[in-house]
Amino acid sequence: MATLDLTPRPGAAPLHRMVLAQAGAEIRAMLRNGEQLLLTLIIPILLLVGFSTVPLVDVGAGARIDFVAPGILALAVMSTAFTGQAIATGFERRYGVLKRLGATPLSRTGLLLAKTVAVVAVEALQVVVIVAVALALGWSPHGDPLWAVPLLLLGTAAFSGLGLLMAGTLRAEATLAGANLVYLVLLGLGGVLFPLDRFPAGVQHVLGLLPISALTSGLRTVLSAGGGFPGGALLVLLCWTVAGLVLAARTFRWE
Repeated sequence: MATLDLTPRPGAAPLHRMVLAQAGAEIRAMLRNGEQLLLTLIIPILLLVGFSTVPLVDVGAGARIDFVAPGILALAVMSTAFTGQAIATGFERRYGVLKRLGATPLSRTGLLLAKTVAVVAVEALQVVVIVAVALALGWSPHGDPLWAVPLLLLGTAAFSGLGLLMAGTLRAEATLAGANLVYLVLLGLGGVLFPLDRFPAGVQHVLGLLPISALTSGLRTVLSAGGGFPGGALLVLLCWTVAGLVLAARTFRWE
């Protein structure tokens, strides 16, 4: 008669299973957080409707919605991957949530990956809603929208790394203030709602190297101008991604 082997096999689950389980918990937490949903979805929608229907800013030739819609998509990425994630993670560290996670087999790298996966999932919902509203307002994207996918993914990774870097090194209150301040500064200087060519020529080159500027200009090139491979924008975002995630992985503190 065959016997069952009931010998315990202690050990951690594979990394991918731990990352997916933690990502699921992160997604549920974000969807239950009303303030975070306001920041990541309602505010971009209000800005999309307001700036595309009312001539608040001179965006040059072409339909106003063609300029505004790609910028709002970039803003949604920044809202979720950077601002919302930095604030939520900062307070998780303050209240001891991260300390408890640090006592589990989930590594620091695994936690960062899980948070990034959760952000991508929430952003997919954002993109669907924003694109639907933009189309209802008369937006007609040009070119191949598939080129927008690597831009959105790299933009997410870049802002995720920066958000986790801030949350993993600063106190929760400093993270709250800093993340909101950076959000407002990049909203005004990153070409989201105001064209970069309105700034002095020397400043334009510096602002063009910001992650939000690269993401916004890349999306406009692909979706509004019908351009092809956005190599320059992807290169800028790749540099921010590598720098942000590497620094976050090295400096992130559980408590």
